[in-house]
Amino acid sequence: MNFDKNNLLEPIVKTTPKNVQEANEALFRATMNLPKAAKHCGMTQKEMKLTFWEFLKYNEPDYELPSP
Repeated sequence: MNFDKNNLLEPIVKTTPKNVQEANEALFRATMNLPKAAKHCGMTQKEMKLTFWEFLKYNEPDYELPSP
């Protein structure tokens, strides 16, 4: 059996502000889960959690809850 080691490793993703913004918005809208968002940004899951908490702290909700 011959294996190509390059096909076994995932490519390294560079963390950019655009990738982080896309991941934060996807987490907010629940279109991406945390592991997928972290991989999209090239971050660890812990780093993504901390970044998302900062995103929530400085961005107001853009929806209204129905009144009871």
